[in-house]
Amino acid sequence: MNVSKDLIAASATPMILAILKQDDSYGYSIIKRVRELSGGEMVWSEGMLYPVLHRLEEQELIESYWKKSDTGRRRKYYKIKEDGLKELDTQRKQWEMVHSALLRTWKIFKSEGTVGDFGLTSFG
Repeated sequence: MNVSKDLIAASATPMILAILKQDDSYGYSIIKRVRELSGGEMVWSEGMLYPVLHRLEEQELIESYWKKSDTGRRRKYYKIKEDGLKELDTQRKQWEMVHSALLRTWKIFKSEGTVGDFGLTSFG
């Protein structure tokens, strides 16, 4: 399934913050984790990820530092800050509210007679 760019953009901040809450991480690892968590459905690019990481740094929700990998290569790691944890909690509550409203909406459509997975009423 193709996930719209708007939905990917809207979900980027809570996804990144949630991943960083689990552990510090670097760009490629974050991209890989998003793909794993979505069952391969969400494929992020570096061009999409790094502007979000930079914005989160500017907002002081995350911070970065350099660290050598096991192979000796230096990587820029990102770490969630206390304000980032607070923002993640706020974002989680907002997404849960939106998700709950969508579920209720789809149930209403379904009870009126359904067409397809989303319970759209047939007008024909």
